Amino acid sequence: MNSCLLAIKAIPNAPRNEVVGWLGDALKVKIHAPPVEGKANAELCAFLAETLGLPRRAVTVATGDTSRHKRLHITGLTLAEARQRLDKVSRNT
Repeated sequence: MNSCLLAIKAIPNAPRNEVVGWLGDALKVKIHAPPVEGKANAELCAFLAETLGLPRRAVTVATGDTSRHKRLHITGLTLAEARQRLDKVSRNT
């Protein structure tokens, strides 16, 4: 099965969940949840899974639990496939 690691720059406490766009190799994502008790991480994974058309369990935080810079493990897509899907919903592509 395909899988990949996706670099993320997460912005918690945003007005709404939103894929902003690419900052080099990292995807900038605004998340509505606050960065307490893993709420922002859980919402980030759920939001990206939904955005990518994958089940919730297909997106997990691989590294950077307490950092804004994270790596998410995505099961079911290659990095190229994930980037292609994210480009369609990004604000600044």
